[in-house]
Amino acid sequence: MTHQTRTPLLHRAWPVALVAGLAIVAAAAFAGMPGLLVDPLHTEYQWSRTSIGAAASVNMVVYGLVAPFAAALMDRFGLRRIAVAALSAVMAGAALTTLMDHAWQLTLYWGVLIGAGTGSLAMTFAATVAHRWFVRRRGLVIGALTGSSAFGQLVFLPALAWVTDTQGWRPAVVTLALSAGVVAVLVVLVLRDHPADVGLRPYGALTDVPRPRAEEGAARRTVRVLARSVRRRGFWLLAGVFAICGATTNGILWTHFVPAARDHGMAVTAAAALVSTIGVFSLVGTVVSGWLTDRFDPRLLLVAYFGGRGALLALLPALFGPDAGPAMITFVVVFGLLDVATVPPVILLCRRMFGADGAIVFGWVNALHQVGAGAMAVFGGLVRDVTGGYGPLWVLAAVLCGAAVLLALRAPGAAEAERDGAEAGPVVEDGSTERPAEVRR
Repeated sequence: MTHQTRTPLLHRAWPVALVAGLAIVAAAAFAGMPGLLVDPLHTEYQWSRTSIGAAASVNMVVYGLVAPFAAALMDRFGLRRIAVAALSAVMAGAALTTLMDHAWQLTLYWGVLIGAGTGSLAMTFAATVAHRWFVRRRGLVIGALTGSSAFGQLVFLPALAWVTDTQGWRPAVVTLALSAGVVAVLVVLVLRDHPADVGLRPYGALTDVPRPRAEEGAARRTVRVLARSVRRRGFWLLAGVFAICGATTNGILWTHFVPAARDHGMAVTAAAALVSTIGVFSLVGTVVSGWLTDRFDPRLLLVAYFGGRGALLALLPALFGPDAGPAMITFVVVFGLLDVATVPPVILLCRRMFGADGAIVFGWVNALHQVGAGAMAVFGGLVRDVTGGYGPLWVLAAVLCGAAVLLALRAPGAAEAERDGAEAGPVVEDGSTERPAEVRR
């Protein structure tokens, strides 16, 4: 393997991370769209909110189930090929959605096809990019890439709300499809599977790191990792924490906040702007959380994040009204800071507990995140259809956050994880002679 004799002014890892972030942004823009589709589809087709919520639920569950297999497929076929295939699936699903006329087609196109595409560009994609291309600043990069998910909604949601409100929902969906196409071109031009492909070491590595050997049987490896992981208590604790995370973010806030705000007389564009504001501060909160995770016990960070989130959700019913007053603005700012901040601690806990299989394990944990989100999305639509309001959902979400605090407190510490997970393989495979960031103090 050849190496540059001079350190470049800008390491190739940073443009790779930027384009990976753009791919995550493009995929994440679809996550906020169901909240804008509920009322237009209900009005145009007379479909129940429960059936529309079911399509959103299938999207979330497929998203979660695809993610662990995508991590293994990235090891087998490379980051770039999987990213291009995922963006192509998203574009196809969006195009077909504009032609549908039955509720089952929404479930198939938006739920299955777009769910599979966006799931392949989920947090496991962020974790894989960060672990292949970075040794130093890894926690920061994980935070920035996972925060790109919220940033995608920040960029697109207000514009999509305006287009939906003034031009209809189909032009909004077409806009998303075209944006995904532009990002696919950038992925082909810039993204590379490993630093060794361009004769470089990962950013901050002290020794050469060869490209990992492509492994056959990606699906079998993914299932084997799951079979080993489910025998350990730490897996179920993290899965429970993340299932609650999904239920109290994607499942309830991202799917039902806009319709709930409309029930209280707020304009859809104003409600979408509030969700977008959450996205702004989610990006900030996730980057800060990545920095904190490099320095503090990730379990304690999770306790703080879920405790704060639960308190906010318990207060939310009293904050709704036709206008966004100071109290609601405070809610969206603080909730945004806590929204995706849970991701870097959970990713690094997976890496700490499961070593080289950490990205795939996180994919399975993230699948439970999406199951929780999907269950809450369906339940929210059902509650709205039956009771005419969303009030009980916010209380349930607050109680679930309290349960997540208890689960996080029981997660294994660094010493226990190292003892229990010795068979999982070395945590560091990147040429660094330093201890991993997640155990440095």
